[in-house]
Amino acid sequence: MVVDIQPDCLGLYCGRTAEFINGTEIHGDCGVCPRGQRTDAHKICRPCMGSPERYDWLYLGFMAMLPLILHWFFIEWYSGKKSSSALFQHITALIECSVAAIVTLLVSDPLGSLHIRSCKVVMLSDWYTMLYNPSPDYITTIHCTHEAVYPLYTIVFIYYAFCLVLMMMLRPLLVKKIACGLGKSDRFKSIYAALYFFPILTVLQAVGGGLLYYAFPYIIIVLSLVTLVVYLSASEVDTFKDLLVRKKRLIVLFSHWLLHAYGIISISKLNNVYQDLPLLALVPAPALFYLLTAKYTDPSRILSDGANGR
Repeated sequence: MVVDIQPDCLGLYCGRTAEFINGTEIHGDCGVCPRGQRTDAHKICRPCMGSPERYDWLYLGFMAMLPLILHWFFIEWYSGKKSSSALFQHITALIECSVAAIVTLLVSDPLGSLHIRSCKVVMLSDWYTMLYNPSPDYITTIHCTHEAVYPLYTIVFIYYAFCLVLMMMLRPLLVKKIACGLGKSDRFKSIYAALYFFPILTVLQAVGGGLLYYAFPYIIIVLSLVTLVVYLSASEVDTFKDLLVRKKRLIVLFSHWLLHAYGIISISKLNNVYQDLPLLALVPAPALFYLLTAKYTDPSRILSDGANGR
């Protein structure tokens, strides 16, 4: 096979398209690689034929969970104690996000399959190729911006779009029929909230997608710990008995435990199953520590002990 040799291609992400003509690989001019391709070690654009790694799927799972968690939070926030529609709205939000995730995978390459082909993430700069367009003469810029982490960057935007469309199709009809315990002005507040947080999530992915890719396991663990402590404190849960009084508290506790487990799995990547799986035994530890020490940190007790001179 004869290879057409051309001068070096400048830039970290600039490459030459390859085309076979009569058994000869012909390379194009140095520039941006087509969608679904990235440069190899020889600055030639090659199609992304790999599959996402376990960590990549965990990242996509985290980005898919964000809208669902925010939906559930605002549904619970605006439903109030008088409304009996919160459960149905929670289920509807779960269906919306699940269907959106499945449809997103089906419309991704290869079309009609739940599998996707991807390029491997090598370093943080792969997420920000627009910052590495070369200027050989410091005047003319060669624009080589493309999705080097295909499709981990754009697939999240597609998923958010489907989530938004499905929410606008299903949720207003459901809320109008079953949210009888709420006033007319409060029925659609959880939907209005979604119209705010979806643009925020989109900007977050556009600007900080690469940072989230490397930091999301630690974000999950820290936020789940903080929110669990805040919830237990706000609900005045000081003992195991207080926790068992209402089923809702147990559901919130188990939900946070699932997030803890997800964060631990994301950090360890389960590269060594026999070594990493025992770490899941640490999941209940923060809640148990809080319940065992809450009575010693009660502000009223501290104030009374101070007044008594102890």
